[in-house]
Amino acid sequence: MSASEFQREKADEFANRMVAMFNDGMLALMVSVGHRTGLFDAMSGMQPATSQEIASRAGLHERYVREWLGSMVTGKVVAFDDARGTYQLPAEHAACLTRAAGIDNMAFFSQYVPVFGEVEEKVATCFKEGGGVGYEAQRRFQRLMAEESAMVHDAKLISVILPLVPGIVDRLRAGIDVLDIGCGCGHALNLMAAEFPKSRFTGFDISEEGIRTGRAETQRLGLGNVKFEIKDLAAFDSPGFDFVTAFDCIHDQAAPDKVLANVRRALKPGAPFLCVDIAAHTHLAGNLDHPLGPALYATSTLHCMTVSLAVGGAGLGTMWGEEKAREMMGEAGFADIQVARVEGDIMNNYYIARAPA
Repeated sequence: MSASEFQREKADEFANRMVAMFNDGMLALMVSVGHRTGLFDAMSGMQPATSQEIASRAGLHERYVREWLGSMVTGKVVAFDDARGTYQLPAEHAACLTRAAGIDNMAFFSQYVPVFGEVEEKVATCFKEGGGVGYEAQRRFQRLMAEESAMVHDAKLISVILPLVPGIVDRLRAGIDVLDIGCGCGHALNLMAAEFPKSRFTGFDISEEGIRTGRAETQRLGLGNVKFEIKDLAAFDSPGFDFVTAFDCIHDQAAPDKVLANVRRALKPGAPFLCVDIAAHTHLAGNLDHPLGPALYATSTLHCMTVSLAVGGAGLGTMWGEEKAREMMGEAGFADIQVARVEGDIMNNYYIARAPA
């Protein structure tokens, strides 16, 4: 490229973007710290206060709090009055930074940045050597995902998500057999079991830790209509279910084609399958304006794709997309594949398919 072809203005603009990206990446780490230590919760609704007052309220060491506040102030998260030496979290910022915000708490999601940092070196090695980084190296990610899923399901599962499947709520109230595959810690299953005591619920997952957690919650809630089993989703053969659910798990599977075929066989003729998975297109060009595009491709590289490749799987990845999902469900024998969306949810597609009648 000649000097005349090199556009200095464009180079400077991109360099500035890289500086902003570096700042925001580091700021995300500090937002994660603010969430984990309860600092945002402590500052919410608090009048302008000194670092010592904030530290005392949060039960933390002032020196650390003061340095963290420096990042928050320069990152335009917290307001600072230099004359008085006081800090304040604006109410408009607290609305998406505190636990009181529920599923709108973006500080919670900042935790994925340090979590992925823990496996970045291992994944970088896979670029040269192949293979993948398995679930055993990503325990903190699994716990974080369980917490995120619980927040969403507590807020929307019964009132918003299940009604997307025509007639299923009435059938659940009357009493049917339900299977949740890739159930993880089982919270969604326990929520449904508590809401619909006449129905019978079964959860399959390969994680012994997840199954133990699910069973413990079942006991704590005193539920008698739930059971959990450790199962390889690519190998199970359990027919006779009236309804099967899969919450954000198909794209992680080593053999997603086999899993979908097993789900179809598990369903009674004409019974519905609710598959909640990432809202995206299969081809990159369709995701150029996706509001979470960079984050989701990064999630795929650092978790979803690599955990599948770690066991010689397909490496489908987070962004397998609607087109591929429809194709694979059709190949598995599902009929009448529909896609629903939930208002305000930019993350998920809600696939509703049926076993052939």
